[in-house]
Amino acid sequence: MLNRRRLLLTTAASLFLPVQTGTAQAADWPAIEAAAKGQTVYFNAWAGSDPINAYIKWAADEMKSRYGVTVEHVKITDTAEVVKRVRDEVAAGKQDGSVDLVWINGENFRTMKSEKLLFGPFSEALPNYALVDTEGKPTTRQDFSESVDGLEAPWGMAQLTFFADGAKVAEPPRSIAALTRFAAANPGRVAYPAPPDFHGTTFIKQVLIESAISPAAFSKPADRMLFSSYQPVWEAMLDALHKSLWREGRQFPKSQAEVTQMVADGELLIGLTFNPNEPANLVAAGTMPAGTIAWQHEKGTIGNTHFVAIPVNARSKEAAQVFANFLMSPEAQARKNDIKVWGDPTVLAVSRLAADQQASFANAAAPGSVSLPGPALLEPHASWVPLLEDAWLKRYGKG
Repeated sequence: MLNRRRLLLTTAASLFLPVQTGTAQAADWPAIEAAAKGQTVYFNAWAGSDPINAYIKWAADEMKSRYGVTVEHVKITDTAEVVKRVRDEVAAGKQDGSVDLVWINGENFRTMKSEKLLFGPFSEALPNYALVDTEGKPTTRQDFSESVDGLEAPWGMAQLTFFADGAKVAEPPRSIAALTRFAAANPGRVAYPAPPDFHGTTFIKQVLIESAISPAAFSKPADRMLFSSYQPVWEAMLDALHKSLWREGRQFPKSQAEVTQMVADGELLIGLTFNPNEPANLVAAGTMPAGTIAWQHEKGTIGNTHFVAIPVNARSKEAAQVFANFLMSPEAQARKNDIKVWGDPTVLAVSRLAADQQASFANAAAPGSVSLPGPALLEPHASWVPLLEDAWLKRYGKG
């Protein structure tokens, strides 16, 4: 008993160190679960979707009943605000921080990693991490081309996907060049959201990759001279597309949700999403017709993983790890994958699961599911995003 108490005290004392070894943190998982009991996890997560909020509430209820852990959903609109809050707390020496777990990826992860604001590495030592498809889904270890290094646990998958009413779009355009030809044949019926809307930025990153002879260069940190050399090429591709866009590319919808509504209303022909299951969700909700089709570009579209991470000064690190592990469980992943619940694709290697678990992931037959898939392309390194957005806004954002 004394040795166990010393182990727990030693573990607790070490939790405030900015860098730990994942093996040490999860070497005694029962001890972590025991320490987590009675703790509260303040989970800072985007709250812009009722289905997502409902899913998080379900997960919180399960954590309470199974592990005696309370999960409080701190509803946020911008993860960058959470990064700032953690930064300010750490700078002030606050060790019992207000954030225990945060839904994160991309530039926000890169910032927290570079400023040593994250606890870990921890994720690859979580028991359920063994089920993650790290080979077939390499973005589970590469967040916007930044190595995860065990500092965040994969939670869900995303890939740029296009959709339309199949009765109106017989042959979906499966490249930016094909989309440009489609827009020319249907002037004013295609649009994308203006950056810095996430989907708008993703769309122009897709243009950047498709315009490049060597897109692998974008997996490395941004180089301004290289960016300048590529800029005329992707801008020329956008110029050609914009001539036929909604309002001739002089104005852009403000958000992906606005584009979706314009497609549902018949004003636009093609929508876009970063959740491959969203078109099926829209059909199930009655927003889009049963004949809705969804596709990705033939040579691939940008894909990534979204994660959860633990700040270095989190108050409930053990409970945060238990919650992160539960979110990767087959049960939680299958529920999240269900289009009737959320429709967020799984990070797990489904083929390695038991037969009954595999069956719980079946969404393939749902109307609106992706019928023409393409490979997932790695995100450009997060440091390219400010350059790309700034260049776009200067050239196209003055309408």
